[in-house]
Amino acid sequence: MTKRDARRVSPLNAPTGPHNVVPLRSTTEDPLDRREQGYLKKVRPQTPGQAELLEAFRHHNVTVAIGPAGTGKTYLAISAAVEALDEGRISRILLSRPAVEAGESLGFLPGGLEDKLAPYLRPLYDALSDRLGGKRLRALIADGSIEIAPIAYMRGRTLNNSFVVIDEAQNCSYGQLKMLLTRLGWHSTLVLNGDPDQSDLLPGLSGLADIAERMRAVAEVAVVDLTDADIVRHPLVAAMLQVL
Repeated sequence: MTKRDARRVSPLNAPTGPHNVVPLRSTTEDPLDRREQGYLKKVRPQTPGQAELLEAFRHHNVTVAIGPAGTGKTYLAISAAVEALDEGRISRILLSRPAVEAGESLGFLPGGLEDKLAPYLRPLYDALSDRLGGKRLRALIADGSIEIAPIAYMRGRTLNNSFVVIDEAQNCSYGQLKMLLTRLGWHSTLVLNGDPDQSDLLPGLSGLADIAERMRAVAEVAVVDLTDADIVRHPLVAAMLQVL
């Protein structure tokens, strides 16, 4: 084999065998760049409950999604938001969740405000990256088309032409949820996601269950109850939740 031919053999087409080892990719690769095909996927409901939830997003300006972990509440809401942005029905996506620790204190976090909030907002970045790919996600965040903000930064705002997703709403008080619902502006969609059974607040402080029951009386608001049958994670998740 000449030197020129040797250069044409890449790790992807090199022969494999006991004396031919394909080198691994660099461990310094940006994890956001591994999902560049994510935006090509068409999200389809896997259960009747998920189908009901997607229909609620399409036909209601406010949706309250109640259900256990693994039912796809966050992923479906973000997928619907990305679809609305791509179709030009909204001009921006705004995602928010409370900065509440899940049973343990992280203590002092170094860096600026954005660095301190990153651990709490990471699940939202993961879902967005899966739908958009890393490069496009960074571009949309840079031009303001996507905003990820803590609950505390929502007061006083009017959100027009937006798709707003409030995640982990079980960790919000009644007052916080009332404030968030009244941020709704013209041509906007607002989604509250949460599981009242997994609140990290002190007993009696979560307002999600109360808000959901009150919203059932408003015809223009969809309240979707997901169950263990809608869990699309490992089958053991549903089995464990039945006994926990």
